[in-house]
Amino acid sequence: MKVDVLLGLQWGDEGKGKVVDVLTPRYDAVARFQGGPNAGHTLEFDGKKYVLRSIPSGIFQDGQTNIIGNGVVLDPVLFRQEALELEASGIELRKVLKISRKAHLILPTHRLLDAAGEKAKGSSKIGTTGKGIGPTYTDKISRNGLRLGDVENAAEAKAKYEEHRNAHLRKLADMGAEADMAALAELEKAWFEAVDYLRTFDIVDSEFVVNDLISKGKKILCEGAQGTMLDVDFGSYPFVTSSNTVCAGACTGLGIAPNKIGEVFGIFKAYCTRVGSGPFPTELFDETGKTIRAIGHEYGAVTGRERRCGWIDLVALRYAIMINGVTQLIMMKSDVLDNFDTIRACVAYKVNGKETSQFPFSIEDGTVEPVYVDIPGWKTPMTGVTSEEQFPTAFKDYIAFLEKELGTPITIVSVGPDRTQTIERRK
Repeated sequence: MKVDVLLGLQWGDEGKGKVVDVLTPRYDAVARFQGGPNAGHTLEFDGKKYVLRSIPSGIFQDGQTNIIGNGVVLDPVLFRQEALELEASGIELRKVLKISRKAHLILPTHRLLDAAGEKAKGSSKIGTTGKGIGPTYTDKISRNGLRLGDVENAAEAKAKYEEHRNAHLRKLADMGAEADMAALAELEKAWFEAVDYLRTFDIVDSEFVVNDLISKGKKILCEGAQGTMLDVDFGSYPFVTSSNTVCAGACTGLGIAPNKIGEVFGIFKAYCTRVGSGPFPTELFDETGKTIRAIGHEYGAVTGRERRCGWIDLVALRYAIMINGVTQLIMMKSDVLDNFDTIRACVAYKVNGKETSQFPFSIEDGTVEPVYVDIPGWKTPMTGVTSEEQFPTAFKDYIAFLEKELGTPITIVSVGPDRTQTIERRK
């Protein structure tokens, strides 16, 4: 049995949560393999809206196992808040959720380090959400991290925490950012209460759990956070996240061998968005960009920040498909473009006057000029469409154009935020 992987192909916010929720009934388990609570997966159904930050998006289905893998960094306070909200809505989390004891924990001082680091960068700041994700991954890579298994024994937790906290305080002092110790004490109180809450869940060696499920012939869907263009190795460095958001991250973030990967679902929007700083070749600064933002409700699920909006970038998409080995494409938010007379698609870049279809080493602002083709819009409301046969001809032509350019089939199309507004196409 192979595991399937679902991930974003752009700069995040592609709609992964909704698709995981739609696909979950076909799987026995859903496993989150990287990222932290800076990424929000939004799901809408039965007239309600949910935003998941750390808990896998399969949590709303019928008793499937949900796993938070070792590649995830976990903020106990935010996890507790998220979990209590789900429990209040009737989800029996402890029956279905397992958490890796190898997952690294975000400490209160990681947030302080995050803020101090961004302030020190000045105009070159990354645009971090300030939730301590980067400093936590930094500690992990430098072999100084605190893992969930380290605080599993309540009697040992305080001493281990203080060792890491004190190291962070020394680092903050070196940066000229003295911590408010009274405020920190309050944060620590909430953090330890949240760790006590975490201990009530099933804490496991998740690599054994996942591989045992595979050996038993169970179907697993691996869920990524953020998007390929935010990958620390292959994204628009240094304006990236601190983990591997690509398909390979499922192997390292869950303990899955590469030969166990089956289908790779790549999700993209019919246009493009980005949150925070960093280059964005197809960004629109005019009324068109504002219109896309307004119709698409393009605001961060966790931060509330305005998303930068632009036309679809096929150069970056081809690159993401190649890096991830995508076998099926899923197009989201096509309905946002329903009223446009013309839709533009970037098919190549001009870099230093030369045209290329390859994603370059650097796409710093001003160095890349997008080459566009214009495509007729479909001028038809799509939110009520329930089958592929109802697609307008111009929309079918748009899909065919994308499939030819990307060399990969688009098998699922989303025409609205609700789980029911999801159309599967014939392969």
